[in-house]
Amino acid sequence: MPDHDLPTLRQRAENGDATALDELIQLAVELGDTDELRRLADGGNSDATDELIQLAGELGDMDQLRHLADGGNSDAADQLIELATERDDLDELRRLAERGNTTAAEQLAELTAE
Repeated sequence: MPDHDLPTLRQRAENGDATALDELIQLAVELGDTDELRRLADGGNSDATDELIQLAGELGDMDQLRHLADGGNSDAADQLIELATERDDLDELRRLAERGNTTAAEQLAELTAE
């Protein structure tokens, strides 16, 4: 779909066209458009949220993952912990642990015990 059709697709999706919404999510994934996925995820679309988590993980976008994890999304928190562990980001793991995330606390303990 050409980029100039994006506004039309977005309008159809906002008017309740489920097929257009699916196409919009898929297009955003193909384009790596985290802003569009975040807009849809913030609007409550769970498919867009799932795709955003996956894309953010692939891109190493800790800010996107942090936004979703801080909003209560456990999948985003898991992805954030995985990324923080890979990067030895003790500050992020500590922040998550202080917020009550036991997995982050366990990873932090593992990394600091070495």
